[in-house]
Amino acid sequence: MSPRKATGGPDSVQTVAHPVLDLGAGSAGPAAEPHPAGRVKHGILVQGLRLLATLAWTLLVCCAINATQLLGSPLYVINQDYYYAYMALTKQSFGIFITTLTQWFSPTTIRVSGDASVRGQLVQTKDGRLETRFPERLVMVANHQLYSDWLYLWWIAYTSRMHGHVFIILKESLKYMPIIGPGMMFYGFVFMARNWAKDRPRLQHRLRKLAQSRHGGPMSGKGGKESLDPMWLMIYPEGTNLSGNTRKGSAKWAEKQGIKDFEHVLLPKSTGLLYCLQELRGSVEWVYDCTVAYEGIPRGAYGQDIFTLRSTYFQGRPAKSVNMYWRRFPTSSIPLPSSPNPSSQEAEAFSNWLYARWQEKEALLEQYAQNGRFPADEGHDSEGEPGVGMTKGAGFIETEVKLAQWYEILQIFAVLGAFAAVTSALVRFWTLLSTTAVRSKI
Repeated sequence: MSPRKATGGPDSVQTVAHPVLDLGAGSAGPAAEPHPAGRVKHGILVQGLRLLATLAWTLLVCCAINATQLLGSPLYVINQDYYYAYMALTKQSFGIFITTLTQWFSPTTIRVSGDASVRGQLVQTKDGRLETRFPERLVMVANHQLYSDWLYLWWIAYTSRMHGHVFIILKESLKYMPIIGPGMMFYGFVFMARNWAKDRPRLQHRLRKLAQSRHGGPMSGKGGKESLDPMWLMIYPEGTNLSGNTRKGSAKWAEKQGIKDFEHVLLPKSTGLLYCLQELRGSVEWVYDCTVAYEGIPRGAYGQDIFTLRSTYFQGRPAKSVNMYWRRFPTSSIPLPSSPNPSSQEAEAFSNWLYARWQEKEALLEQYAQNGRFPADEGHDSEGEPGVGMTKGAGFIETEVKLAQWYEILQIFAVLGAFAAVTSALVRFWTLLSTTAVRSKI
């Protein structure tokens, strides 16, 4: 039997017509759609062990963080400066955890580049790690390809030492998850019911706290109480990740609005982002935009169907590379309405601005689909040859998700360890006193 070539242009793949031997790493039979990351690297037994290890590590860390949060919760009525610093430390612990989750169970190449607006803010250290030099306060937006996108964005916060100041807008149902839900509430995350009449008051409350909060203490930022608290607010304007169903919904909405739909991204929703930027006006100077692409997704296919949790974490088949393209926009350049209740024309102006940014994302992703690379900034900040003191573009930075130091893991368990040690010492001291008292009576 001769091989049959799949249709679909240069991005199509060949069908393997001959049987594939079962060596304990997958199913026997014809492989109709070869996986972009290659053959399954682990057999069923190893996959099971990886599943157990992932669950055990996740449960251990989440329980440790939640217990640490509960131990520190009385600080809220004692000293709020220390309370928020303490909770930021527990949020750092979660950032360390998700970094280890990727480093240990889903290692992959990360390629980072950006335009001239982030020149000097993307740096590769001598040991090959990425270091980002983003500001303490920003709003971050990105296209949504996979459920796990946020893991990489939180890791970016880690590379800026801002992983203790990430804020995310989430579905309300997530706060009812055991252990994880209460932990996210301690973090001050924003939960949305996807009902604007219900969501607006709670969103307003959280955003105004973020826009006005000033605290002292070790995690309060460079200016202490003289400046606003550090904050990275993460928003996905598309509202959900790219899939077959959401693609259809985006197409219907585009038809209804009389605008062109996209191929690589979903149409962004402007209401939530507009409201966030209005409430944060004057407290945030920059919107950072990340365009994310995963290597190996064929044209017309969806990442969520290829890079599943099983494929990525248990079979040893993550995307061969995760690609990020960064740029930033000053909030002063964004057409934000002057009043809390924008007119239809003002709302449309912002919607058009956001749509234009997503058109640019579409073009970037099309370039990636054709060339396998995003563009990169290779320039420098003045005319002539680059020299000492000049800021050069980072070009392409190829790195991996990993901790700067292995012992950062100990931070996750430091408070519980100290609490256990103090408790043990007190118990021994009490036992000694009790024994001494009994002996004295005898």
